[in-house]
Amino acid sequence: MAGTISRGIQAPIIRQGDDIVKIVADSVLEAAKADGFTLHEKDVICVTEAVVARADGNYATTDDIAADVKAKLGGETIGVIFPILSRNRFAICLRGIAKGAKKVVLMLSYPSDEVGNHLFDMDLLDDSGVNPYTDVLTLADYRRIFGSIKHPFTGVDYVEYYGNLIEQEGAEAEIIFANHPESILKFTKNVLCCDIHTRARSKRRILAAGGEKVCTLDEILCASVNDSGYNPEYGLLGSNKATENTVKLFPKNAQEVAEQIQKEIMERTGVHVEAMIYGDGAFKDPVGKIWELADPVVGAGYTEGLNGLPNEVKLKYLADNDFADLEGEALAEAIRQRIKEKESDLKGNMVSEGTTPRRLTDLIGSLCDLTSGSGDKGTPIVLVQNYFNNYANK
Repeated sequence: MAGTISRGIQAPIIRQGDDIVKIVADSVLEAAKADGFTLHEKDVICVTEAVVARADGNYATTDDIAADVKAKLGGETIGVIFPILSRNRFAICLRGIAKGAKKVVLMLSYPSDEVGNHLFDMDLLDDSGVNPYTDVLTLADYRRIFGSIKHPFTGVDYVEYYGNLIEQEGAEAEIIFANHPESILKFTKNVLCCDIHTRARSKRRILAAGGEKVCTLDEILCASVNDSGYNPEYGLLGSNKATENTVKLFPKNAQEVAEQIQKEIMERTGVHVEAMIYGDGAFKDPVGKIWELADPVVGAGYTEGLNGLPNEVKLKYLADNDFADLEGEALAEAIRQRIKEKESDLKGNMVSEGTTPRRLTDLIGSLCDLTSGSGDKGTPIVLVQNYFNNYANK
């Protein structure tokens, strides 16, 4: 009778150099024995990116960041645009960036960052007379109009916090507020685009408007600097604070680890599972208005069977329309038969209206992120079972 099951799996505390594949396989099989469940074909074993990167030792220091920033942006005045407001995600990166420059012109979007962290409430903007589509504000303008506002969740005034971080690393700080990337060119032509999901657009617009040295965060530490960690695809994107001068980077071996987990389970059990290394889930908090996805992708690495999108019919549509005259077992059997006969691609078909047009990795990864949490649950491994079953399966 059970549908999809998402089960957090406890694991030992994982350190640099640990065999992450063996730990994952051991943990899942020990949990199965202790809790009385069995692995099945198409179960999905998911592992949070944090422990994969930790086991691989994928770390970098602020000095490593500084060296790469200086080499790529010149080491003089650089614009740092559209960073998210986060002590965990960006503050240590900003320390390294500031070390690699004499002056940082920090340009913050307003009233919120890309993922929904607000500098101030939207209602204040409505009453301010400021036009967010055109107006570029100085720090003095911002303080005069909006004052000193602390983030409701963290109690941090991020404008003050980021300004202080830059100055602590020996660079001059100038802070402005604007929502068009090319606004930074009034201050410098050497720019680091720190937005996550809109970074390619920001870079393109700045270059088209006369930018000279322009990089995105995925172009910083995309190769090792002084034997540092790195990520060839995402660079600093997806990094997290490790210490006050060290970041843990997004795992560079995620695809390899996912495939090895699948192979290990097959060799030890004979069961063909899927595997995924996951980052932030793709969902938005309806109260805080924060969009969770601060990683560049949800699925950092995954096995072949997780490619694609769901292809599902809407049961309530069938019940209310095609089979409105049926009840009980006759209705259930008619729906089961319709599921078995569904087309391989239901795109544009009314029978699929309202189903979620998202990638399987985004859906399953979001489920896993909610299951494992980011605190002290101690379950960096999540086993998802029955995900590919439907109402027609017996």
